[in-house]
Amino acid sequence: MSVSNLKFLWLFVCLISYTSPAYAYLDPGTGTLILQGLTFGLAVTISYISLYWQKTKAFFVKQKPDTDFETDGDKDAAVETDVLENKD
Repeated sequence: MSVSNLKFLWLFVCLISYTSPAYAYLDPGTGTLILQGLTFGLAVTISYISLYWQKTKAFFVKQKPDTDFETDGDKDAAVETDVLENKD
């Protein structure tokens, strides 16, 4: 370490070690405000995840595409065949 870094470290230690009484009072309203903030943050996180659950799930899990549906061309051909068969 260089001399300037040691001086800075010594100054930092001296400032941290010097303490004085704060004479502060935290009333119950402050604790309630902190608790409400944490609860709100948790509620927002759960809401975000639940609204975008499918996207979140797809991001973490690789899913196979669903291939159980007919293509548009096959569906049209099937409808035409049914119409022609029922024409008699």
